[in-house]
Amino acid sequence: MKEQSSRPLAVFDLDGTLADTAHRQRFLERTPRDWDAFFAAAPEDPPLAEGVAMALSSAEECEVVYLTGRPERCRRATEDWLTGHGLPAGRIFMRRNDDRRPARRTKLEVLRRLARDGEIRVLVDDDAFVCEEAERAGFTVVRAGWAAASAALKDAQEREGRT
Repeated sequence: MKEQSSRPLAVFDLDGTLADTAHRQRFLERTPRDWDAFFAAAPEDPPLAEGVAMALSSAEECEVVYLTGRPERCRRATEDWLTGHGLPAGRIFMRRNDDRRPARRTKLEVLRRLARDGEIRVLVDDDAFVCEEAERAGFTVVRAGWAAASAALKDAQEREGRT
């Protein structure tokens, strides 16, 4: 059996929670959706002040963990973005490049795995489906409602399993 983490976890989503994706939504509003361009533009995301402040505050008592639907191929750019915006160092859990399952399924799998090794104090996410599933599973959730909602992104998260 693994040793439990001594610090509780604060789990943060990226897109729409810490990173403002509004400038790249246009790539999801066309048919077909341009996923390569959508993810290539991620390094230019402005930070969302509310989410960043919550991550920094959480780091005082918790180990900050990032749980994103971004594909693994975006890892380096994601690490650089987090560092560049002064976010706490932490493990990053990303979607396999070929995984197209809904974010509510992939994220809940990771949350359950993390919970086996320690306490999850909070999940902070903007995806209503992810939040609902996490709450049903007994996790404490903060719904990140500070970014402009995007119907295209919501559809992509649920139907196409892309972010």
